[in-house]
Amino acid sequence: MLASIVSYGLLYLAPGGPLLALQQQQQGGADRVTADDIARIKARFELDLYVPVRFMRWFVGLPKGSLTIGGQTFFADWEVGCAQEATSLTMLIYPDGREVLVQPGGCINPVTLAELADRRNTNGILFGDFGLSQQILRDRPVGELIESRLPYTLVLMGVSTLLTLLIAIPIGIYSAVRQYSIFDNIATGLAFIGTSLPTFFFGIILIIVFAVYFKDWGLPYLPPGGATANRDYIIPFFGLTEFRIDAGSFTDHILHFIMPCLVLTFVSIAAWSRFIRSSMLEVLRQDYVRTARAKGVRERLVILKHAFRNALIPFITLVASILPTLVAGAAITESVFNWPGLGRLLIDALNRSDYTVALALLYITLVLQLVGYLISDILYTVADPRIRLS
Repeated sequence: MLASIVSYGLLYLAPGGPLLALQQQQQGGADRVTADDIARIKARFELDLYVPVRFMRWFVGLPKGSLTIGGQTFFADWEVGCAQEATSLTMLIYPDGREVLVQPGGCINPVTLAELADRRNTNGILFGDFGLSQQILRDRPVGELIESRLPYTLVLMGVSTLLTLLIAIPIGIYSAVRQYSIFDNIATGLAFIGTSLPTFFFGIILIIVFAVYFKDWGLPYLPPGGATANRDYIIPFFGLTEFRIDAGSFTDHILHFIMPCLVLTFVSIAAWSRFIRSSMLEVLRQDYVRTARAKGVRERLVILKHAFRNALIPFITLVASILPTLVAGAAITESVFNWPGLGRLLIDALNRSDYTVALALLYITLVLQLVGYLISDILYTVADPRIRLS
């Protein structure tokens, strides 16, 4: 609850906002900005309500009801079938008691205001109702938008995380066991490079080399961004032959997938291998490891059973952070490569002031982070037999 309040408050305090563009036009003397335009934006984002009330409507869907600004009730651009054109925002009351809203340039809504209020309000993000998108997919459920982007992020983050675990753990173990060897020096140098380079810089370098230069040199190149191509294309193979890639084919998906996956994998390997190396070095100096060696236990068993298992305890906390990234995605990497995942969706939502989408993604990430901590506590009992669940 407290984290939800903080997330909501940070977006509320962020500069900009839905009224910024209209206010700038109004200050510039634009005649087309009217009071009805400002009132409609206020109604859409519920800016007439106090912040605690707005938060409760977003979080648990209460209190429900219509929005009143200046004594007039508004509903945020509800799409209805046309019955009569309207030139200004007007409320009509029929003799039978039905009240209807006429939108500027829009239509009369043939249902009562009470019905509109029930359809206008959400049940709250706590109950899985993320509301409607305000900008990216106007008046479409945020859940549909997240569902359409989720597979791309799951595939990208899932494959990169799996590759990271398969590569970083052996590198970290071997570097610790062969400390100061040639392999350790090379792995340490690459790890420093990987942790020092920002992901967006590394991504841009890959695009310049593998997408631009390789294409100019007639070498097999990779697509610079996106998940699929818009049309078929041809990739040369060292001047010997050419391959025609169909847009939307499995090969096309794989070629677009390689560079963003490579960036995330390399950066993660650099960080995780160094973490495992330092943890293993600390464990290898413990008395119980020296005792196992003195008893004649094979070195492989000493490393894997005695040292590595205890070195995993601090590493489990790091692995627990994988769960929210599997859904939230890597926002910077997805933006650089134009990958249509949830990370890029979050950046687009913030840039376009689509706060319902941004808050939904932040809330999902928060919940998954808490679940990750719970899973890490359970995994501690597997790694360390001295820990038991109470």
